[in-house]
Amino acid sequence: MARRSKGRPIDGIVLLNKPQGISSNKALQQAKGIYFAQKAGHTGALDPLATGMLPICFGEATKFTQFLLDTDKTYVVRAKLGERTTTSDSDGEVVETRPVQITRAQLEQDVASFLGESDQYPSMYSALKYQGQPLYKYAREGIEVPRKCRKINVYSITLDEYDDQAQEIQMTVHVSKGTYIRTIVDDLGEKLGCGAHVIMLHRSEVGHYPSDKMITLEELEEKLQQAKAEELPPSTYIDALLLPMDTALVDLPAVEINAEQGVAFSHGQTVVVGELPEGVLKVIADGRFVGIGERNQHGHLKAKRALSSAQ
Repeated sequence: MARRSKGRPIDGIVLLNKPQGISSNKALQQAKGIYFAQKAGHTGALDPLATGMLPICFGEATKFTQFLLDTDKTYVVRAKLGERTTTSDSDGEVVETRPVQITRAQLEQDVASFLGESDQYPSMYSALKYQGQPLYKYAREGIEVPRKCRKINVYSITLDEYDDQAQEIQMTVHVSKGTYIRTIVDDLGEKLGCGAHVIMLHRSEVGHYPSDKMITLEELEEKLQQAKAEELPPSTYIDALLLPMDTALVDLPAVEINAEQGVAFSHGQTVVVGELPEGVLKVIADGRFVGIGERNQHGHLKAKRALSSAQ
């Protein structure tokens, strides 16, 4: 007998405002439980210290998580000057204390120096893996392992506040995928000559998704309880918060096909259409999103990720 999946077969994306103090996976599981969803996944982990936008993909939206993982992100970060820690944030142990002797002009100049493309070595306290194990596991055991340098791009970085009494700064940073804000703060501290570490980190945007679309776990739970109190289906209010799955693909060019071609596409069959551009394409069949495809060697449309059910 086939095992029945637990939960509802729902599709869509909710922009969770992850709270401080829990892992991204814990937040994912709580959101999945509130929605009673069969399948869910998040797109880009935030440290327990961090808060902010964590897109949760339900059902078939999980087929497109990579596009959100690959997109740029915006953070608001607050850092303490004069102290360097083992993890480059306040969860770590202070390993060095130095006097802060900087001017506002020097601070603004050094912050601006991070603009543009550069090489960054991931923190040993990141989730990147080495020989199958996350780097942070090695770090907790005091083991240093080789890390590959990666290209990052800081599209914008602004100094929003400098509290010279508390020796704290706050910045807004817009960066490419895979950029470690902790590493930027640690590198800035070394450039300033005093050391620094993150004390607050909030992800305000992922790709084109704006911060005002986020919702907390508490707000989701309240809406769930409101529906129950009104003797309505539990999904009444929370399902209205789900964004269409193709909102993760706004930067992709779209190709339109008819309903009959859409059925063929959904079954993995090649579809003959007009001239197609190179690269990944968002496929719309008779006004409905049916997946992503690409041009094959014959110039025809082939499925790359097709929805198994109509949206």
